[in-house]
Amino acid sequence: MADGEGTMALMIVLVIGNVFTAMLGVALFAVAIWVAVDAYDLYPIAGVSGKDDIFAGSWIAIFTGFAFFCTAIYGIFAALRKSRGQMLLYLVLMLIIYIFECASCITAVTHRDYLVGNSNLVKKQMLKYYADDSYAGGQITKTWNRVMEDVQCCGTDSPMDWIAYTSTFSEKFGPTYQWPLRCCKRNSNFEVANPEACKIGHTSGIFTKGCFEHIESVLSRYTWAISWYGFSILMFVFFLLLIAMVYYMKL
Repeated sequence: MADGEGTMALMIVLVIGNVFTAMLGVALFAVAIWVAVDAYDLYPIAGVSGKDDIFAGSWIAIFTGFAFFCTAIYGIFAALRKSRGQMLLYLVLMLIIYIFECASCITAVTHRDYLVGNSNLVKKQMLKYYADDSYAGGQITKTWNRVMEDVQCCGTDSPMDWIAYTSTFSEKFGPTYQWPLRCCKRNSNFEVANPEACKIGHTSGIFTKGCFEHIESVLSRYTWAISWYGFSILMFVFFLLLIAMVYYMKL
């Protein structure tokens, strides 16, 4: 009698746990799509460096989020039917998905540190590809133009990046322009507010802050969405799997 009541209690906990897992899976699916879509359009910065694994992790998380949802729904029916065969299949599927989600989380968090652990990689990439005629150069130029205009920033750390280091931009435009015109402050009609002040680097005509803080913030948000939310789901699913194993052995 007591054993039967214990099995029933495990079944109830397992059903409730799978309901939560299904909801967590849908949330992970949605978050991963948000990262993959890249609403801030910063993928070229990761892609050109060859360190776009944050986005690769998001594609894995899209799969695992949907898989968690489907398998959790299946687990509810398997638990209610008290079928050892179906519970075994549930455990195997969950374990496979668990491994994939671990890969997604680890991939995202490790490559985030490499990409934006400091500003050096982003700065080197900007100096090399901005204003370059290659496809990668076009992508980087477009991305940096938009970031500098939208965030009202200039260079990676500051406008001095364009002067202190050799760059493709300086080789092409020489002393005529020390930094891109996107560094210049603009009026409401998007025309340069004070061309002369911008040209000499006066604070009234040029954005003085760097763009790295914005880039680091966005890529960190992408990473935390994929990795840390993913890790929290993995912790929950770990205990759910332990309960499922005990329930399986009691059937």
